[in-house]
Amino acid sequence: MLDFELLLVLLTAVSGTIWGFDRWRRRRRPADARVSWWVDLGRSLFPVIIIVLVVRSFIVEPFRIPSGSMLPTLEAGDFILVNKFGYGLRLPVSHDLIVPVGKPELGDVVVFRYPVDTSQDYIKRIVGLPGDTITYTGKRLAINGEPVPIERLGEWSGDDAFNLFRERLGDDWHEMIEHRGSSGRGFSFTVPEAHYFVMGDNRDRSSDSRFWGPVPQENLVGKAFFIWLSWNGGPNWSRMGDVIE
Repeated sequence: MLDFELLLVLLTAVSGTIWGFDRWRRRRRPADARVSWWVDLGRSLFPVIIIVLVVRSFIVEPFRIPSGSMLPTLEAGDFILVNKFGYGLRLPVSHDLIVPVGKPELGDVVVFRYPVDTSQDYIKRIVGLPGDTITYTGKRLAINGEPVPIERLGEWSGDDAFNLFRERLGDDWHEMIEHRGSSGRGFSFTVPEAHYFVMGDNRDRSSDSRFWGPVPQENLVGKAFFIWLSWNGGPNWSRMGDVIE
């Protein structure tokens, strides 16, 4: 699989070297001297590539939602933006933390590198912070012995196979759905330090921490905050511009 981040770093290094070499040579050659096409290309691309690298690595990165595990919050075909600096600035490729800024909060929708295969990016909602004990019984969450507030809203999108709820994690409410025909998987789990327990909003149709464990802090990519495009066989205008809650 092509590692776009690594490719971007390599292109920045190559074009930057060409740009620097050209600046050095420019002092020693006649003003009307011809410049090789590859030098001209490298020095032209360098400012563009380094801006893309900085923005993508430290500010914001676009992602596409591939599945329905986060319904009804996110649909397959949604194109989202992820805040890269909210949880601290990390170096591209190595992902080493260089500037600690903030920490994830309960209820955040986060993009992270899948712990089983870090070449894949996943998106889920944080339902447990480091040190929290998460209990899931009868499809109901409790955190440190306190039941998570929940309200039933009816059927989801006219589909009687799914119930629509709203749930409060921290100070904010979000919507989630449950499949009536699924029994759920009860468990109790204490989140280790520097890890986060995540679940999909489509509770019975999500591969998440219930199956492969908590997400290490160093795997976090950023917080999803905005849907800038929604396209699944055509544009879904009603979702474009939505803030992710």
